[in-house]
Amino acid sequence: MISSMPKWIGDLFAGSLRPNVKILKTSYISSQIKRIRFQGNISKMNLQIGYANVIRVSETEYRNYTVASHDTIAGTLDIVFHIHGNGVGSRYIDALKTGDELFISDPRGKKLYDAGSKQQIIFGDETSLGTACSLLPILKQNQQQFHFYFELAEENKHTPQLLGLENCTVFPKNDVFTNEKNIDDLRTSHWRAANFILTGNVKSMQTLRRVLKSSTTGKILSQGYWLEGKKGL
Repeated sequence: MISSMPKWIGDLFAGSLRPNVKILKTSYISSQIKRIRFQGNISKMNLQIGYANVIRVSETEYRNYTVASHDTIAGTLDIVFHIHGNGVGSRYIDALKTGDELFISDPRGKKLYDAGSKQQIIFGDETSLGTACSLLPILKQNQQQFHFYFELAEENKHTPQLLGLENCTVFPKNDVFTNEKNIDDLRTSHWRAANFILTGNVKSMQTLRRVLKSSTTGKILSQGYWLEGKKGL
């Protein structure tokens, strides 16, 4: 998905990019995790799990964010944002407040959930929390076994619980999932047939995928949300 374009091209499409949602409320789950509820006409949006909506965060920059939950009748959708560092996207999202109006694109992306397996393992980091929130009610509705594994910074280690996520294990960031031997220690035959959903840090996902290819008979579905040194994915 696009992460930047020249200002003149963005301005050329300014009419179609006019505000289509208004912020109803914002809340900070931690100093780095912000949840925002938007309201607008979302009836025609194809809000599938893992699909991303584009938000214009400056005159030339665009960022992709996944919806955590939505209510088509009320016309509301929630997005859980990771605000980290001094990037243009983080600054823009951090400054948003109740009453602000902005444009959110229709979602698009790749399928991340396959209901065919009774067992689902979900891996991610701070950028994956919204996807996890969107998955939870579906997993429970379909009476599937599931477990969430997150690699999170110390200040964010309680955010899955605060967001209402269940069956979670949290590991320190840049620790377990950077080393194949550590991941080997986590494998159990009980989950051998599970489907795996991998999102978040591309490097951690690549390490995890290498291990899983030789240990699971289930599907491995993945979508990288960020890579060190690269703007947007």
